[in-house]
Amino acid sequence: MKPFDGVVGHRNVTEFLTREIVTPAQSYLFAGPSNVGKSTIARRFAAALLCGDDGECFRRVTSGIHPDLILIEPEGRASITVDQARRVVSQATRSPLESDRKVFLFEEGGMMNDEAANALLKTLEEPTRAAVFIIVTETEDDLPDTVASRCRTVAIGRVPEQDVSDGLEALGIAPDQATEAARIAGGRPGLALALATEPQIADFRRHWLSIPMRLGEHPGDAFRLADETIAAADPLLEALKQRQQEERDALGDDASKALRDRQTRELKRATDALYVTGLEILASFYRDVAAAQFGAPIRNTDVPVAALSSTTPRRAVAAADRTLSAIGDLASNQRPRLAFANLFSDLAGHG
Repeated sequence: MKPFDGVVGHRNVTEFLTREIVTPAQSYLFAGPSNVGKSTIARRFAAALLCGDDGECFRRVTSGIHPDLILIEPEGRASITVDQARRVVSQATRSPLESDRKVFLFEEGGMMNDEAANALLKTLEEPTRAAVFIIVTETEDDLPDTVASRCRTVAIGRVPEQDVSDGLEALGIAPDQATEAARIAGGRPGLALALATEPQIADFRRHWLSIPMRLGEHPGDAFRLADETIAAADPLLEALKQRQQEERDALGDDASKALRDRQTRELKRATDALYVTGLEILASFYRDVAAAQFGAPIRNTDVPVAALSSTTPRRAVAAADRTLSAIGDLASNQRPRLAFANLFSDLAGHG
């Protein structure tokens, strides 16, 4: 069994981790943007460490139900707490039940608070032989330096668009749909997989590319367009919402608050990724405006030629910079409606 079969992209990462399986380090930090496949790779790596070539064991680990895989999730929507970290420290001293080792997987390691990180530090400094820690975050900065420095960092970045498209086709996605999903996902295989079967993905891209031609100087126009922009993401989230509902239905009355909180975080990450992707699509339009007027290749070849001469290259570059700055506004927890309305109002002045 090859543990990373079916992973879209990340060949260098999976080849490195395949070599690590033989003599693993005690702790790993998987760092990279959301929806690029970090958690998928982390679970498969954990399965390889625990199972070897045992296919049934591998399935149990990737499903999160193996006794020697300890998943540490945030309590509620807040953080991974010091009490959870202390429980991990205690569990790390116990012998594994079925495998030769235990794997402690923090799939949302960025939500570990400072107290929890400090409680975990001594165990990372003096680990037991039979424990491996995998911490998944968006950046190393999500963790205190004292913790990050004791982990072997595995950088998991975005994947080239063609690699994403080829990977989706290998999984049975129709070529046209794979191409459109890869184009919209912006190098995020996890997002591409979620979008690949959604018929509305082309509409989402068309909406964002239409924004420059629909900007108005009245404040009400900006808020109206912001509302439409938020609504454009909703159809692409339906598959995720349906899967989450099926997960709750399968558990019935046993569906826990922890599950609902995890699903809330999962939905927010997917929504945020779509918003960031939309902003990148919009920025690519303005980049094309400047490129077309200087005779350089353009990315969005289906945009009308007249639209590519709608403003000067200098203003287009300024508009692209302003568009990308809105990603930071969203990251700082500004409400999307307000962030988009402010952006569209500013862009109207760049015309």
